[in-house]
Amino acid sequence: ARADTRAAARLAAVGCRVLREAAAAARRPAGAAAADEEGGVLAQILPISLLLESQEADRAGDLAVGEDAGAFAWRNERWGQVIEDGGEVGRDWLTFFAAVGTIMSALVVLWIYSPTGYGDDFLAALEAACGGNSHLVTLAFGILFPLVHSGLAGLRPYASRVTGERLWRVLFASCSLPLAYSWIVYFISHAHDGVVWWNGEASPVAHAVAWCASFSSFFLLYPSVFNLKEVAAVEKPRLHLWETGVIRITRHPQMVGQLLWSAAHLSMVGSSFTALTMALLVGHHLFAVWHGDRRLEAEHGDAFRAVKERTSVWPFLAILDGRQTLPPDYYKELVRAPYVLIAAGTLAAYKAHPYMQAGAALVRNTGLVPGGVLDGLLGE
Repeated sequence: ARADTRAAARLAAVGCRVLREAAAAARRPAGAAAADEEGGVLAQILPISLLLESQEADRAGDLAVGEDAGAFAWRNERWGQVIEDGGEVGRDWLTFFAAVGTIMSALVVLWIYSPTGYGDDFLAALEAACGGNSHLVTLAFGILFPLVHSGLAGLRPYASRVTGERLWRVLFASCSLPLAYSWIVYFISHAHDGVVWWNGEASPVAHAVAWCASFSSFFLLYPSVFNLKEVAAVEKPRLHLWETGVIRITRHPQMVGQLLWSAAHLSMVGSSFTALTMALLVGHHLFAVWHGDRRLEAEHGDAFRAVKERTSVWPFLAILDGRQTLPPDYYKELVRAPYVLIAAGTLAAYKAHPYMQAGAALVRNTGLVPGGVLDGLLGE
């Protein structure tokens, strides 16, 4: 009796499945394919598998002297160990998070937190040198940051022979990150200083346009930013020559992205302080066009010169004049995991704007707390 009951239950389940499939087929538009192990119609439009493992687009028309930008394969990633069995430092994600956590902790203690750090002392000295004029302070930041950031990048081929690539990346970040933090916080605190020509913050239309431009700008990050383990010096940092992805549209996407971001923020806050700060940021990135090309040429020689001939600084120019052709399956170079991460991070940063403003206000109201945790070592 129990066997008959089980057989009847199996038969009923099969019947229900047949009825469901028949109902789905009746609702399905004529010519539409049924879902299978490879997915249904949605999978044909946006293959989710591309996010788990990148696929190369058709590169038959490429020179194949540069790398495929933003390539990612989930199956190659592992947590690993901070210290491997042989005593070597690990090169996987646990080491990455340990390295980032260490660097950020040091930044907080040595620079950000006023009672222990020196960021407030640095800013106080800068303001004193500029007579308290916020426009001169942001001008000083706009000169210091490019000198340090681009200067240390330019010194890399020479200094890394002594320090090694990983240690030089740590030294580079140790100088660039504090200046970047201080300038960002100072900008947020003083964005409305000076003459205010317009204020787009109250306009929903202006806000929507600025939001779209700002959001789009982050998809124009230079592809090397996707190599997070190299950014954190977990893997050996290299100066890559990219040939695919956004590089087909513009050889210097970060400069174009900075133009969009700066235009978006200036459209919202039309003050003389914001205009000066945005001009300094854009000016640095325009300089980086020349500086970046010079570094790539020194590193890659003829290979870079060949890529340069087929790409353009300004978006789509090389495509319009026939030097660059987008492959028919170009979407494969953009539907990649790093861009999903960028989208999530950009949305999170937008939602965090009130907290950024509150944090900047806290820093400004706290003011100067002289000295820091290293005073004893410095003999003070």
